[in-house]
Amino acid sequence: MTSFRRIRAARASLVAGVTAGGVLLFAGPAFAHVSVQPGTAEKGGYSTIAIKVPNEKDNASTVKLELTLDPKHPLVSVMPQAVPGWDVKVEKTKLDKPVQMHGKSIDEAVSKVTWTGGKIEPGQFQQFPLSVGQLPTDADELVFKALQTYSDDDVVRWIDPSKPGGEEPEHPAPVLKLVAKGAATGGAGDHHHDDAKGDKDAKDEKSDKVTATAEEKSDGGGDTTARVLGVVGIVVGAAGVAFGVLTGRRRRDTAA
Repeated sequence: MTSFRRIRAARASLVAGVTAGGVLLFAGPAFAHVSVQPGTAEKGGYSTIAIKVPNEKDNASTVKLELTLDPKHPLVSVMPQAVPGWDVKVEKTKLDKPVQMHGKSIDEAVSKVTWTGGKIEPGQFQQFPLSVGQLPTDADELVFKALQTYSDDDVVRWIDPSKPGGEEPEHPAPVLKLVAKGAATGGAGDHHHDDAKGDKDAKDEKSDKVTATAEEKSDGGGDTTARVLGVVGIVVGAAGVAFGVLTGRRRRDTAA
């Protein structure tokens, strides 16, 4: 590696380090909230979401999560995905007005899901996936209230409502935004996004390889040029010495 390439690599590492530090500095507090991932889903459909729970303490583990669903917009289908090390309990309540779904009359809905038995260690997070539906068509969001219990018996209540345009509360309740069909960023849309991102990464990697190959060729060309010049210098020097010796002999012959 030439000195130019070493300097450029050092600069790139410095910039990357500063950028990463800035991202962690400014984005860190937001990651500390219990949240819904992805943050949006289509109205009237079904979606797979996950409740993301970070551990905010340095000296205690999260040992329990209680999730209360929005009573204003009951969901008749809520199926948790198994999470290794955790036990899950699903509670249902009777609906004031039965709903029709797939030709059946449903008179109860899931009101609460509780995970226990596992641990989220300090400095770690855990996702608790749920398949939910049928999502309402007459609402722009679903609010979930979450209680996070630590091993030291401290309970953090993520239940504070967020006001549009206002300051974020200390412990905001997780919110799932509901959007029109085709506008959600989760589900299949994420796969397309990942594919596009993968194509871009592949192109970037190919570009980097081409650049690296060009640089290697450039460096190789420089080395070859240097070697050629060195050989030429040696030949010229040898010729100069021979010329000097021959000239000296001629002078001595002329003087004699």
